[in-house]
Amino acid sequence: MKRSIGVILMVAVFLFTSAGLAAAGSHEEDVQTFVIGLSWNEMMHSLIQAWEDYMIMYGEEYGAEHGMEFEWVITVADSDPSQQATNIENLIFQGVDIIIARAHDAAAIGASVRAAREAGIPFVTFDRESSTETPDAHVGADSFTQAVTTGEYFAELLQEHGVEGKVIEVMGDLRDMNAVYRSQGWAKVEEETGAWETIVQVPTEWDPEKFYTGVKNALQAHPEANAMFIASDFAFSAVEAALAEAGRLAPTGDPDHIWIAAQDVNPQGYEAMLQGYIDVATTYDAYFHAVEAIEVMARLLQGEDLEGQSFLVPGRVATPYNIEDMEYVWARDYED
Repeated sequence: MKRSIGVILMVAVFLFTSAGLAAAGSHEEDVQTFVIGLSWNEMMHSLIQAWEDYMIMYGEEYGAEHGMEFEWVITVADSDPSQQATNIENLIFQGVDIIIARAHDAAAIGASVRAAREAGIPFVTFDRESSTETPDAHVGADSFTQAVTTGEYFAELLQEHGVEGKVIEVMGDLRDMNAVYRSQGWAKVEEETGAWETIVQVPTEWDPEKFYTGVKNALQAHPEANAMFIASDFAFSAVEAALAEAGRLAPTGDPDHIWIAAQDVNPQGYEAMLQGYIDVATTYDAYFHAVEAIEVMARLLQGEDLEGQSFLVPGRVATPYNIEDMEYVWARDYED
């Protein structure tokens, strides 16, 4: 279904039968019903659809076990911070019980957090933190630990193969704290293990074209490079193109292979890992983000004060040897 600005796109209501509740040791009259206002900044990426589906699915499971029923009011802002603010105002006006939002603008979302607080509605930021106002809780990825776990595996891999790493670091948008944390985590492992030296950092601002031109230029300037760290594999096809032009696109085991550590296991990264181009990445675990979101919202809805805490999911280390056996790999189940 096409989603348009300012329009409420879907209200998903999950009702649990009295028989099902009886089996769980509850009665229909004991079920508490809550309306969740979910504010997406955009729906341009299949990851967002995966998050939404997983939230609704796990919300049904959690509700059945805990005597709760969730109704969903879902809006999309089409990458417009002003429209997102309007959408959240509408959710407040409708009197939803809680709001969860993926901010398009980390600063602008603070006004919506304040408005919800004034209306007595708990507010959870999801995936992207607010930089101006602390919500009741934040749920997202532990991007620092993501990079650390990837780096630790990568260090062992290089040492196992007798490789002294000369690394091109392909960075994200440094206005995004996820990118900053990943670079910091990578640097931490580099310092602790000495398994590689980062010889050049390539800024990308999450622009696929800059992934391509940055990697191409770095390979030309540093022919000694034998390894890469990629802040996100969502644009890995651009990296592949640059490697191919340099004659360095080769799977593990090929003499021309560049050892590659990445982050997220997006669809492009998933395919590249299956082909042996990416040696390790830590997952951006959409399912487990959704699980955490439901459980955090349930605690707030039941009156618990979470004092603005962050609930972060570290992800799982994925390699060509275990990725096909992992459960809930969203990149395998959703297409861009």
